[in-house]
Amino acid sequence: MDNPTIAQAIDKYLESVKLARSLNTSRTYANAMHVLSAVLKENDVNPQASPASKLSEDAVVWMAIALKDYSPASEQLYLAATTGFFKFLAAERLAEINLPRLDLLRMQRARRSGQRLPQFPREDIERVLGFVNTITNNTFDSPEIRLRAMRDCAFLLTLADTGLRVHEACNLRRGDIDWNEGRAVIIGKGDKQAVVRFSTRSLTALKSYLSSRAAQDGRSGHPLASLPLFARHDKGAGKKVKPITTTTGRNIVSERVRQALGDEAEGRITPHSFRHYFVTTVLRASGNLKLAQELARHASIQVTQRYAHLSNDELDKGYHDIFEK
Repeated sequence: MDNPTIAQAIDKYLESVKLARSLNTSRTYANAMHVLSAVLKENDVNPQASPASKLSEDAVVWMAIALKDYSPASEQLYLAATTGFFKFLAAERLAEINLPRLDLLRMQRARRSGQRLPQFPREDIERVLGFVNTITNNTFDSPEIRLRAMRDCAFLLTLADTGLRVHEACNLRRGDIDWNEGRAVIIGKGDKQAVVRFSTRSLTALKSYLSSRAAQDGRSGHPLASLPLFARHDKGAGKKVKPITTTTGRNIVSERVRQALGDEAEGRITPHSFRHYFVTTVLRASGNLKLAQELARHASIQVTQRYAHLSNDELDKGYHDIFEK
């Protein structure tokens, strides 16, 4: 195989991993390569058609950006698998890889794993949710802009009230939702099937959005159940009903945060911040770690415990309520 495609090179790499690593490690590396393939596609590189020789270390930067919504530990593992793939390309002389730059990029981009408490501005998230809930009442210059506003409102409320990861939300199809029961069955992290519940306000926003999209969906020629729940509404999509990508999902968050809170807030709230918001909302209301773990689909309750903390403001209020009466 003199000049394999990226996909073929990935297959060869994973074969070598199976020979040298444990079954669990092999599965993790395979998952990482699945994510890498998706990241390459989002950056206009087709793994099935593009030769491996055209790959550069820049793909590690793309991968690191995509992994910001993962835990630091998962990010470290997936970046290790990705840099391992590039070192494999260099060793097999399938691509010219700058190995010192590769290691530098990984070191610069990767977060340190460890027990860090999730910090996020809860009140700011609620302000963003309030903002997107009201923009659908605005006057819009075109039907496409109105549809985007309705989609973005439904998307952010879905993230906040379901605990879905951004790629899980982007992958939803209309037929995934049981509207009577207010839930959906998804394939989540680790290829595990899971049930996700929807709040009344997220379902209401989704129904309003899909109702406004009805004519476009009807002209698609495809069964409604097979169509994406969140669709693109831009010139590039044309008349087709195409799903949004995780990049679009992150852009939706950035744009609406900037509009609601100002330019200085951009980057402070990410799609994963809405998952933090979901878990802490469950904990604040119930005080039940096991319930929060199950609803958030955390494999370990230790992960959920990281959210069971109070902010300094809440601690100050609690202290003064007790001692300053």
